[in-house]
Amino acid sequence: MINGPNENETSSSSVTSGPRDTMSAGTASLERELSRTRRLLWGEHVKEDVFRRWAQGFAFSADEPSALIQQEGGPCAAIAPVQGFLLKILLSETPGHSLRDLTSEKCNSLLVRAVCTILSQCLAAKYNVAVYRKNDSEADTSSGLNVSAEEQSCDAIDHFHRRMEVHSFQTLSEVEAFYTRNIRILKDKYGVLLLLYSVILSKGVGTVETELSELSDPLIHSTYGYGSQGLINLMLTGRAVAHVWDHDQVVGGLRLRGIERQNDIGFLTIMEHMQYCTVGSFYKNPKHPVWVLASETHLTVLFSSERRLAAPETAGESAERIFRSFDPEGNNFIPSAALQDVLCAADLVSEPEYVELMRRKLDSENLGIILLSAFMDEFFPGCERGAPDTFTLHHYNGLSRSNPSACVAYRTGRAALLECPMHAASTDPMLTCLQTKWPSIDVVWDEGQSPSLN
Repeated sequence: MINGPNENETSSSSVTSGPRDTMSAGTASLERELSRTRRLLWGEHVKEDVFRRWAQGFAFSADEPSALIQQEGGPCAAIAPVQGFLLKILLSETPGHSLRDLTSEKCNSLLVRAVCTILSQCLAAKYNVAVYRKNDSEADTSSGLNVSAEEQSCDAIDHFHRRMEVHSFQTLSEVEAFYTRNIRILKDKYGVLLLLYSVILSKGVGTVETELSELSDPLIHSTYGYGSQGLINLMLTGRAVAHVWDHDQVVGGLRLRGIERQNDIGFLTIMEHMQYCTVGSFYKNPKHPVWVLASETHLTVLFSSERRLAAPETAGESAERIFRSFDPEGNNFIPSAALQDVLCAADLVSEPEYVELMRRKLDSENLGIILLSAFMDEFFPGCERGAPDTFTLHHYNGLSRSNPSACVAYRTGRAALLECPMHAASTDPMLTCLQTKWPSIDVVWDEGQSPSLN
């Protein structure tokens, strides 16, 4: 049912609330919204194994106070964005502070604030917070090992929906106070799922469906359990669009929605290297030096305390990146015939007469190639990089099996931007992914081996 917050605090296992909020929606309305949300997330049929893998709470690592643990494959589409926003808040407020000195109370506060940041992006008229109402006989399910007799005797997802209630709040400060008093909502067994439902119910199921109008698949893959790009974008930006390029693009007569503005945290994917997608400048150049990294099957987080990494691309850096995209072999030159396409992509003058004039000038010996150095000297003389030449990076992977000694902890590397682009071997997907933003980056990791993206 939809509830206004209850003024009376109950036992520690119950939900406690703040000032009452008057609601006009009733149980039937909530049931319709939950039914639509269920179809949006899971489709018509939910595999028991997929639902079980998503049924976990937000739990911190014993080896890294502020690092969230992902118990099984699947829910990284929710956990990695929460981790990203948590790190954004932490790095903004405690620059230079040791990440190992954080208390559990501080980490719980960061978790609540990260969740509230994600909800705030929904631009909701009111915030609808989903809560799982336990039976009196149910034990603490934060480990996911104990279930009630009711849950054992029926379909798990039906049980989950039957015992869900929704509390409505008018302001984000009320939501933060509610989660702070009731931190177990996030940390118990269904915490990750409850956040997903809260995001969709706050934004409005109809609005999410409209943003996903070009797609028919559920937000969570019915077979493999991973989150779709629409779900990742919803958690990162508040909009459930299907693409990662800047703004909308018209492809084959269809208007396909992308990222509409610079985001707080960014997104990079190895799929761009494979030419399956194009990540736009908004995602590559976020407001804070935190990026969610995507492999083919998993999401991790890259971050740095170097604020200059979050500076928007200079015009010269953007043009150099575009030039290099026409030079996939990294030879530092392009065919002369590609000059018009490069100028057009870089928003430079690209009329045929001008292009031919520049082609003769930049390829004066008629070799059929144009050097990167000649191109930059002509169009962006004295161009300076916004990013430093060397900086420290940190990487987070929430899966224990993907960390050395199965300890979920941040990995540290020393990065350098070289004069010429590096070429990562196929065995180093981390470097390949990072080169989609920094073509000339090389990283030496403290353990001597690149962290896993999977």
